[in-house]
Amino acid sequence: MTVTVRPATGDDLAVLGALLAELHPDDPALPPEQAAGIWQDIADQSGRTVLIAERDGLAVGTVDCLVVPNLTRGGRPFMLVENVVVAGSARRQGVASRLFDEVIDRAREAGCYKIQLLSRAERDGAHRFYESRDLRPIAKGFRRYLD
Repeated sequence: MTVTVRPATGDDLAVLGALLAELHPDDPALPPEQAAGIWQDIADQSGRTVLIAERDGLAVGTVDCLVVPNLTRGGRPFMLVENVVVAGSARRQGVASRLFDEVIDRAREAGCYKIQLLSRAERDGAHRFYESRDLRPIAKGFRRYLD
């Protein structure tokens, strides 16, 4: 089965919502009009791309990428990666690998000097996958959730 990856559009909001609910099942579902407004903000943000992986016409994964301009590293940008999700029914079938092939290609095309992501400490399987894609746990991440 072939996995294809493409940029998401506003028409993908329902499938994105379903995929993201697998990542954060306790989050309340956004009303469609609120999701559409947020999507427009995302679409208008320079350097930002939400990717969707599809297999047999069904959305089976997503990742959110942002190329960030930078005043260090000779002015080379970096890429932030967030909201990596592969549907439970499609895990360990090459979906994440195909998504990350696209992430890495886009980072290279943008001239990024690094790809950076955070992952919850207990996600050992995800960490093994990230390391298989040559991402290394070389920094200590900090996060503060705001009310």
